[in-house]
Amino acid sequence: MWSSISVVVPVYNSENSLEELYNRLSNVLIKISYKYEIILIDDGSVDESYEKMKDLHGRDNRVKIIQLDGNFGQQNAIMCGFRHSKGEYTVTIDDDLQHKPEEIEKLMNKLDEGYDVVYGIAENKQHSFYRNIGSKITNHLFNKICLKPKDVKVSSFRIIRRSILDRMIVDKTYFVYLSAITLKITKNIGNIYTNHDVRKYGTSNYNFLKLLKLFSRLYIYYSNGFFGKIFIKTGEQYKIKNKMI
Repeated sequence: MWSSISVVVPVYNSENSLEELYNRLSNVLIKISYKYEIILIDDGSVDESYEKMKDLHGRDNRVKIIQLDGNFGQQNAIMCGFRHSKGEYTVTIDDDLQHKPEEIEKLMNKLDEGYDVVYGIAENKQHSFYRNIGSKITNHLFNKICLKPKDVKVSSFRIIRRSILDRMIVDKTYFVYLSAITLKITKNIGNIYTNHDVRKYGTSNYNFLKLLKLFSRLYIYYSNGFFGKIFIKTGEQYKIKNKMI
């Protein structure tokens, strides 16, 4: 059993998956931790996600909910959740049920080997030919820009120690990219392969234009290149509309 775990979930148009996600997370967390919380952050959903979040909060006070005042993107939503988390260990997991809550214990066990951060990497994830090419380009450029060790892979399914999270949440970089912030703090990062389910609801937003935009911003905000610094913006990372924590 682990002392306390926070699970941070960015939510966008996921009214159909939240009940199952909550049930599966609860069943896992009650078995592996003495104390836990589930933090749901609504990132400007246009369906009934926030109403469902309020329902879950009303039934279980271990469910903390935050509604952002607009769509600020997954990375900002997670950073918001980080800043409200209290656990000794913090897990991030997607809202679409592709990441299996039942695999969280694998991440915890790997972290206990002495790592600061552990990423769960999908073992049997199937992509199109173009998506696979995009993933290879992504990995190569991310290695170069953020000085990522070549043997480390990153994903949105991860666990982070409190000591590292406390250093991450003070980062005020306008463009939030959590793995880049993590790599500025530690290279003591582990990987473990996890089972991965097919998407039950919604569709992927992946495309090459978004990938190009991502790496332009990564270069500007996280590389040491002088040219990029000319274009840096400042301002709020996100704005909170409502919260029940």
